[in-house]
Amino acid sequence: MNFEDELTRGNFTIPECTSCKKIIWPPSEFCDVCYNETCLKSGQFSGKIIEYSKQNDEYFCVVEFLDTFRLIAKMKEKPENGQIVKILKCGILNGTYFFQII
Repeated sequence: MNFEDELTRGNFTIPECTSCKKIIWPPSEFCDVCYNETCLKSGQFSGKIIEYSKQNDEYFCVVEFLDTFRLIAKMKEKPENGQIVKILKCGILNGTYFFQII
């Protein structure tokens, strides 16, 4: 399986190098440091909200995971900077990744 296959199934996974253990983001099947293959780590990863903005009734948050990479996710309730969150729902919609956090 690759990252997009898992994301299509609603599973949030993080690519990690099988050799040097570096987190690879953006997702790739090969490490950008040692060029070995990556494997997908799954689990309930916690992230920290770095910043956010509001549009209509949704909040858009920049969330940092594993002190390594950041992504943009939606949140329905008002977030706070520094708040710890988890991925509630994820996938690919019209060719675009989406992430919802709680």
